[in-house]
This record gives sequence, structure tokens and C-alpha cells, in this order.
Amino acid sequence: MPRKNKVLLHVDSKQMNLLAVLEVRTDHSESWTGLFCLKKGKLCSLMFGLLIMMLVMASYVLTGAKNGLLLMQPALHYGTFTSSSNLMDNESLCEMKDHYQTSKMNISYAKDYPSIKAIIDTIAANTEFAIRHLPDIEELKKQEMHMFSVIPNKFLPNSKNPCWYEEYKGNTTRNPYATNSYALYSKRFRTIFDYLRKVFWNHLYHYKDKHYRLRCLPHFYIIGQPKCGTTDLYDRLRLHPDVRFSAIKEPHWWTRKRFGIIRLRDGFHDRYPVEDYLDLFDLASHQIQNGLQGDTEKGFNKLNNIIIGEASASTMWDNNAWIFFYDNSTDGEPPFLIQDFIHAFQPNAKLIVMLRDPVERLYSDYLYFASANKSVEDFHEKVTESLELFEGCLADYSLRACVYNNTLNNAMPVRLQVGLYVVFLLDWLTVFNKDQILVLRLEDHASNVKFTMHMVFQFLDLGALTEKQEALITKSPASNTRRPEDRNLGPMLPLTKEILRDFYQPFNTKLAQVLSDEAFLWKKP
Repeated sequence: MPRKNKVLLHVDSKQMNLLAVLEVRTDHSESWTGLFCLKKGKLCSLMFGLLIMMLVMASYVLTGAKNGLLLMQPALHYGTFTSSSNLMDNESLCEMKDHYQTSKMNISYAKDYPSIKAIIDTIAANTEFAIRHLPDIEELKKQEMHMFSVIPNKFLPNSKNPCWYEEYKGNTTRNPYATNSYALYSKRFRTIFDYLRKVFWNHLYHYKDKHYRLRCLPHFYIIGQPKCGTTDLYDRLRLHPDVRFSAIKEPHWWTRKRFGIIRLRDGFHDRYPVEDYLDLFDLASHQIQNGLQGDTEKGFNKLNNIIIGEASASTMWDNNAWIFFYDNSTDGEPPFLIQDFIHAFQPNAKLIVMLRDPVERLYSDYLYFASANKSVEDFHEKVTESLELFEGCLADYSLRACVYNNTLNNAMPVRLQVGLYVVFLLDWLTVFNKDQILVLRLEDHASNVKFTMHMVFQFLDLGALTEKQEALITKSPASNTRRPEDRNLGPMLPLTKEILRDFYQPFNTKLAQVLSDEAFLWKKP
């Protein structure tokens, strides 16, 4: 039987004992004159008790405010709280939090819902998944002549990873990384390049009085999406003995750095040349080279199985820079996309995508990137404003033009477009085969890490693991979880969630059709 003298609320999976229930009892059989019949000592005790009760109530309300649990029930509504162990499960926790969030929701939001629903209906009516025009290889070469002069069209046959030997013409006394833009613009990367500088000369290959260095591109890319668990996937995957990653987890070279973008708000800097990007794989290249040379010395000619990965979560969706560099667009659509260039160099590349419910992804994105004044009400307003802007764009342009529209994306207070997964996936499928792209759900990964990691190992054709190695990969704690201060805000308003579910529904439906998997509908059970 529930205890009646305590209120047990569960906030972010922690039990919070809120002292004692303050019962308000009204007994009409007692008269006010009875109060004046109390002895002086009892009167003082009563006044002191009332003071303590007021302080407790004030503390209770203020504590609740910090956790988004202000007790603002309708007037004259009295009820009791009961503690129960089943409140600890996530579904019940969310329902309880939703109850409190609903009670504090501004009534004007509900009144605005019909107009917002009309906006969503207009967006759905103007949504068309049109096939894009693909550029030919000569058009790509004209746009990136230097890149095509550096990266060959054939790689070493005895390396599973795409690698090649490049003649090193630099002075053997100077720092080979002295002009690398990653090192110049970020102090935290300089330690990495300082180490690479010290070991660089030991890995030059000498042949006929010339120096050669091994260059490599990634064998696979974790291309998206942000706030969908890519960091956790990266942290686990790099524990595999046959996997290496770039020296920097997210170089963002294909989407930003090659255009000279460090931060969009800071404008453009000098463009990072492809050599700077390739430098990030030197540490992994050294290990591949050691294996290749060791096998040659022993008379072996077997395939080197080490593969390199790159995990920029912007690769799948961020083509915002195109408008500043490619002027031959058609109806506002980009003539070239990231995948066109990756495919031109690596037609056999493997791509991994981690997705989550786009509604929850957007809220997580907001909590992570918003710098001040974060609240569920602020999020609701930003969602509404972004929907209005997106509707306005679709009135004049195609879906693809709006999704890749730099002006629109910078104007929207929240990144609605990042959750339109199927738009990006369809564009990647115009150049890569379906069996080259592994699409995972964060929800499945969170519930069964071992299963999803086995899917990834199989997709990448990685070697078998020992029981100890597998346990290390699958049983390590999750990475990049939500910050405590963000968890304290609680879930979004139920109305906001309903609006976003309506908005994303047609896109999720298309995604489920493309992948032949209804799990990507993200229907609440």
C-alpha cells in the first residue's frame, strides 16, 4: 500500500523525496472562536508551525521550477500523489513529466494549433520527391581540378583500404605539416601534428633516389546524422583492432573546410586543400604501411585488412556552401552535392547512417546548440517560426532547393531540415548502391548494442573478435549523453511534439518505404 506521508517524484531517473504531504483540511464544525480559546503557548506553537509550512511550500515550488515541474494545477483542484515503482520506467516517466508540462503550457499555444496545422498541411501538399539531375565526371573535374590531380583513380591492390604512394618533394629539413590548416586554425590539433612531424621521416619510402609517402582515403564514412548516436558508434568502432580513424573525429572537410568554412557565422577563410585532409589519415597510413612492408619482407602478398573511417556527421546533409561556389544551379537546386565527388574518387566506399526519431533529434539538437534562455516554450516558438519559414520557401522552390538553401537554413531558429532523412538518403542513392549504405536506428542501438555492432562489423567485412575484445566494444558506457542541465528541462511540450510528428510524418512514411522497414515510421507503441 502506498505510503501517504511522502511524495515521491521521479526526475531524470532519480527519486526526489519532497518531505511531507501538506494536507489542507477544512472542518466546518469548528468555529473561529475556538482559536482564541487556545492557550498562549499553543498559539505560539501553531504560528511557528504555519511559518515552517510556508517555508517548506516555498522551497517545494522553487525546486519544482528548476525541474520544469511547477505545481500550477487548475484552481480548486485537489489530488494526491502516490509513489509506485513502475514510475521508474521511461514511458511512465515521460507521461508524468508531460502531465506537468501540459499544466504549465501557455493557453495561447493551443489556440494557435489550427493555423500551425494548416502550415504543415501546406508543406505536405507542396512536397515532391523529384529525381535530381546527375553531373558527369567532366563537370566535376572542372569544379575541383586540384583535387582530381592529387587523388588517383586506382589504389594499391594489396590494401583493403584505398591507399597509394605519392612522391614527397618537400625539403627533408622542414616541417611537413607547417602549413596544414587544421593545425593553424585550432590549437587543440597542434599536439597531434607535432607527433606526426616527429615520426614522419621514419615512414618515407625510398625508391630510386626518391622519397614516397603513403596516402590514404577512408574506406568508410559515418555520414550522419547529428544527435543520433554517431559519437557512440565511433567510440565503439575504433576499439576494433582492424579499424582506424582520422586524427580528428569530425574533419568536416567535404562539407565545410574545403570551402574555407570554419564556423558559418565567421564567414569564409582560406580553403583547406585536399592535402590537409589527407594529412589527417597519416597516423593510420603509417600502420597500414608497416603491415604492407612487413608482408613484403616476409615474402607474403596477402591483403592488408586495416581500414580507415571518418565520422563527420555533416557529410550526409550539409551542402550549404554550394551557392557561394557553384553558379550554374537549376531552379535554386545545387548542381553538385558532396556524394558526387566522393563517388567520383571512391565508387566502392561504404557509408553508415545512424538515425533517430526526428522529433526527438530536433529537441536534442536544440538543447545542445542553444546557448541561453533554453525552455520548452522557447523551443515551441522556434519550431513554429521555422515551420513558417519552410512553408514560405516551398511556395516558390522545390523541396531539394529548400533543404539545401543556405539562407533559409541560417534563418530557421532550429534545424528542421536535418530530420528530413529521406530527402538526403534518396540523393545519396542516386550515386551509391543501396548495399553500400547501412542505415541504423539509435533506438535499436540503445536497446541492443551488441546486435547493431555485429551489423556494422558484418557490413564492413571485419575480422572475428575474441570474447574479451567484443565485451570491451559492446559493454562500454554510452558516449555523448545529454548534459544534466539539459535533462532538467524535461521533455518538450506535448503540443510541440504533436506538431513535429505531423510535420515529419510524410517524410518518415517515404523513408520507411525506401528502406522497406516500418520501424522508421517511429510510431509510438
